[in-house]
Amino acid sequence: MAHADDAEFLCAGTLARLRAKGFQIHIATMTAGDAGSKDLPPEEISHIRLGEAARSVALLEGTFHCAWQKELMITYDPPTLKKVTEIVRQVRPLIVFTHSPADYLIDHEMTSLLVRAATFAASVPNVRTGEDNAAAATDGIPYLYYADALEGKDIFGEPVNPGFYVDISDVIETKEGMLACHASQREWLLKQHGMDNYVNSMKEWSARRGEESGVQYAEAFRQHLGHAYPQDNKLAELLGIIENH
Repeated sequence: MAHADDAEFLCAGTLARLRAKGFQIHIATMTAGDAGSKDLPPEEISHIRLGEAARSVALLEGTFHCAWQKELMITYDPPTLKKVTEIVRQVRPLIVFTHSPADYLIDHEMTSLLVRAATFAASVPNVRTGEDNAAAATDGIPYLYYADALEGKDIFGEPVNPGFYVDISDVIETKEGMLACHASQREWLLKQHGMDNYVNSMKEWSARRGEESGVQYAEAFRQHLGHAYPQDNKLAELLGIIENH
């Protein structure tokens, strides 16, 4: 995802369910949170936000990674794509989640493009990242899923409709606990977005997706089904899904 707390808002419930199935969990962000404060300088707020991200993923006994890009300046370019490709090669995931291709923030949309490209590039040996101790190319292309657009809409206010839903009713407290780790963002969201009590906002959105799908709480996704990507739905096999009709 682009920023620390994006995964917690958008897919942490599904990550918690996968962890319960025995999967190892990794959360990667493009940025360290350098712009996420009205009061603290970039180095100080980045240190705080990286610590919050590490505490969050620790609730799933997982690992945190950062691509060290600047907030609001994430760019689809060769150096950044190499960094994301290297993370994919290091983790060697079966399943990858990223942002919706259409979302309210350019950082989210650029991250979506970069992750889409990196999941393909990671399996191509002649794509060399130039990193010290670079990981080998992966054996294949992972399952790729796009999480909800924020508020379920694009920049024109048009709905970004889910392909399917995952029931997270049994793990909503875990998702809530993970998001609550990002305490520095309460003040930021209040000042920048006019949004207080971000944990309740997350639960309200999860409840809305739950109501649409006939459960208490849900997360919504679409699957990347372009050429060469897996065509079966691994989340349906592992967790069961609710189709959007």
